[in-house]
Parts: sequence; C-alpha cells; structure tokens
Amino acid sequence: MPRRKIEFEFSAGLRWTHWLRAIAIAVLTVTGFYLAYVFIAPEASDEPILFLNAKFRMWHQIAGFLLIAVTIYKTYLFLVDKQSMRERIAIVDFLSPKTWFAQIKYYLFMGEHPHLRGVYNPLQFVAYIGLYAMVFVVCITGLVLYVHVYHEGLGGALYDYMRPLEVMMGGLANVREIHHIAMWGILIFVPVHIYIWLSLTLLWVKKDQLIQSSVVISLKNKITKN
Repeated sequence: MPRRKIEFEFSAGLRWTHWLRAIAIAVLTVTGFYLAYVFIAPEASDEPILFLNAKFRMWHQIAGFLLIAVTIYKTYLFLVDKQSMRERIAIVDFLSPKTWFAQIKYYLFMGEHPHLRGVYNPLQFVAYIGLYAMVFVVCITGLVLYVHVYHEGLGGALYDYMRPLEVMMGGLANVREIHHIAMWGILIFVPVHIYIWLSLTLLWVKKDQLIQSSVVISLKNKITKN
C-alpha cells in the first residue's frame, strides 16, 4: 500500500463556521420564504394564540444573527488566524495569469491541474469572494430591516448606523429587494457547491479504489510468481 501524504488544509474553526453557516442559510431560506409569502396558516381563532408568523420571524432573526456572528468570526480567521494562512496564500494564485490559464485548461480537459500555493484555485477563490459578498449584503440589509421593527435594545442602538445605509440604497422597499436578490444568489451558489463537492468526492473515492485494487493485483501477481 503506497504511503499517503497528509496535508493540513482547514482549521477546526473554519469547519465549524462552514456548518453553522449552512444551518443558518437553511433556516433563513425556509423562514424567509414564509415571511415573503405565507404558505401555511393556522385555523382562525378568537383567542390570542395564533403566533405562527411571529415564530417564523423569531427563527429567521435567530438564524440571521447566527449568520452575522459566523461571518464576523470567519472574516477574523481569514485575516489573522495562523492556521488560515493557506487561505490567504490563495490570493497569490488568484493574481497569477499563469495559474488562471492552467486552471481553465484543466477544466476544459486540455491539461494537468496546476500546482497551487493555497487551498483554492483562482475560480474557487472568485466563487467564495462572491459568496461572502452576498452574505455581507444579506447581513447588512437584514439589519436595516431589523432596526425598523425593533426600536429598543440592539435595534435602537443600531438604528443611527443603519439609517444612512437605508437612504443610500433608496429606501426600505429597495433594501428588501436587494435582500431577496442577494439571497437568491446564495441559493444558486449552494446547489452548485454541493454538486461540485459530491463530484470531487466520488472522483477521489474512485481513484482511491483504483489505487487499492492495483496494489492488490500486483501483490497477487507476485505471490503467484513465487
């Protein structure tokens, strides 16, 4: 069996932020669709017990603040964390025309995969920059909408900071529209991300099985010859 070289790529903090962000996006998607278009409602009642919309809004806000916290922490890891150095080094590959050309050739089945200094190839780096840009937009627009519903506590403290951003975006209607557009961008990214991950995983599993089977065959041939 050939020896395998193990390389450290992603820290525990980065992996935690990845899965917490995935959970937050899933919850935000379901609750966000409900808040935009109420697709389920309880039976009418004279009693003050019908708070389904409030419950969806509550979970939307919890997931939203989770996404904000995870995004801030992930930004901190990318900028200063020692274990995230290979993420920052990916900027070098992103700025290299030679790496871009080799990577595109690889995707077109016209060449070998280029040697990368960081953990992301140039196209991956652009995709993740786009993802985080959309996440930042969702977080900021979400806060602008939040401060117009809750005028005390955190909402009251953030109001004066969010108000200029609201004006810059053209009012609450535009803020809501930008919020939805950015979320749709994330929803387009997610299935593509999952598809590529599954494809690469299955590819490496097949390669691993091929290596193992070739080793077994060579061992059997040696035993037969002896």
